[in-house]
This record gives sequence, C-alpha cells and structure tokens, in this order.
Amino acid sequence: MAIIMKLEYEKSIELYACMQRIRLVEEAISTRYVEQEMRCPVHLSIGQEAAAAGVCLALETRDKVFSTHRSHAHYLSKGGDLRKMLAEIYGKATGCIGGRGGSMHIMDLDVNMVASIPIVGSCIPLAVGSALADSLDGRDNVSIAYLGDASVEEGVFHESANFAKLRDLPVLFVCENNLYSVYTQLHERQPDRPITALAEAHGIPTYHCDGNNVEEVYRSTLNALKNARSNKGPSFLLLDTYRWLEHCGPNFDNDIGYRTEAEFRIWKNRDPVILYKKNLLKKGILTEEDTVELKCEIQKEITAAFDFAKNSPYPDHSTAINNVYA
Repeated sequence: MAIIMKLEYEKSIELYACMQRIRLVEEAISTRYVEQEMRCPVHLSIGQEAAAAGVCLALETRDKVFSTHRSHAHYLSKGGDLRKMLAEIYGKATGCIGGRGGSMHIMDLDVNMVASIPIVGSCIPLAVGSALADSLDGRDNVSIAYLGDASVEEGVFHESANFAKLRDLPVLFVCENNLYSVYTQLHERQPDRPITALAEAHGIPTYHCDGNNVEEVYRSTLNALKNARSNKGPSFLLLDTYRWLEHCGPNFDNDIGYRTEAEFRIWKNRDPVILYKKNLLKKGILTEEDTVELKCEIQKEITAAFDFAKNSPYPDHSTAINNVYA
C-alpha cells in the first residue's frame, strides 16, 4: 500500500507540473508571437491542458501519438523536447523535423510522437493503420488518435472506427470536445445526441470525462489502455474542455461574437491548472512554495529554449529537396 500511495503522490505532482509547463510555454508563445519571427500559424491549447497531460502521462514510451493542428500540449506531455519544438516553430534546422513543418506538423520519433496532421480527421486512419501493424506483428503498443469534436463529422472517422472494432485493434480515439469548429458551435453542426453515441454505434466502448479534471482523464485513459493491451480492441474518450484563445493565433477573440464573454468566464473559472493546484494544496501534496519554485524552474527552461531556437540556424538551402519524393 505504501508503494501505491507513493506512486499516486508522484503522479499527482507530475500531472500538475505537466499542465503548468504547457500553460507557461503556450503563454510565452502567445506573448512572443507578435515579434513576427514565428512564421507559421499557431493553434494554442490554453485551457485544454488536462486533456493532454491526463492522456499522455498514462502512456508508455512505446505507445504512439497521432495529433492534430493543436499539437504542442500533446508533444510536451509525451515527453517531447521543448527546445526542438520551439526551434521547429521558428523554422530552424534544430527543430524536431528540421524546421520543415512548423507548429502544425510537430513529430518526433524519439518519443513516438508519430505525426501531427492539420487536415481535420486525417490523423485518425494513421493511428488505426499503426494499430493494425502492431497487432499483426504482435507488439504490445497502443496508438492514440487525438481528434476534435468536428472530426466525428468526417467520413474517415466512421470508416476508421468501423475497421478498428472489426479487427479489435489497440487504438484509443481521444476526442477533445471544445465545443467549436473554428467559429461554429457544436449545436449548429450536430444534432442533439451525445458524441459518444457515434463510437457506440460502431460497438466501441466509451468514456465521457470532465476534460478539465486531469485525474479523471488519467484514470479513464488507464482503463482504456488496459482494454487495448488485453486484446479487447479500441476505446473512445470524450473529454469536455474549452480553448481560451482564438482558433488560430495568440489572441483572445470573444469580441467577434461567435461566443459570449459569459460562456468564456464559466469555463475560465474551471481552469484545469488552477483547479488541480488547489486540489493538491488542500491535500498537502504541494505547498505554495513548491508551486512558486516549480514555476521559476519552468520559466528558466522556457527562456533557455527560446534562446536556443532563436539562435539556431535555418536549414541550408541545398537541403530544400531532401525528403521530397517525385
């Protein structure tokens, strides 16, 4: 029992530290973006940190993540290198794919962040294909397909879900439901039925979580992973959450009218980082001094990573056609 409690204690701190790190990194990106040195679009996850940390910290290194255009939090939670991520966003040769992809194509096979695909729903069949390969080869891996609520409106989700269940593949579909597809609210795009019903229609077991409760997300992910590793096939996680900033870019955009300030305030009061911090302080797992010290350490890491990225060289022009197949 003592060992179990110790692991839970350490995991609680790890979950909080991961969310705080994501928050501070993305706030720094938002602040520095106006310098016009990051010459690619950025889709930030401020407000959605628990959906990334809770899932990815339940994974083994061997498990593979397939992400979307909103991939920074997934990469950092999977153990990605912050210096390499920022260098990639700056288009530098030291980036995780050599400065060739930018923010929407973060990938790093060192941590099995296999792909980030900006086209809606496009990472889903890749994760299913990866799970099929692992199943055929007898590897004990699970492939994770992150998707947004709009992705279930794409045909490829249903084709992939059907095939994944047909073959009982070790794949986990993680739907981050932040209520909006760019500027269009969920109720304007889908009929009044739970998103989980779409996965259930394919015979896939589902978990519906408060996506801002990192422990709830973590426990549900562990259950889904157990099923996958026991040859019980795919699972679907629905995580209700909310992005604070604009769909693409570093700014707040409540003023343009597609969502209300009142709605935003409701969700901001459910800040996953603050809520979990209060939880850990109440339990005595962390002290205020611990949180201040952690924040200082992360800020130092962020400053060093930005310095690394900005001082790194751009890719040499002679390499422009490398990895391009005619």
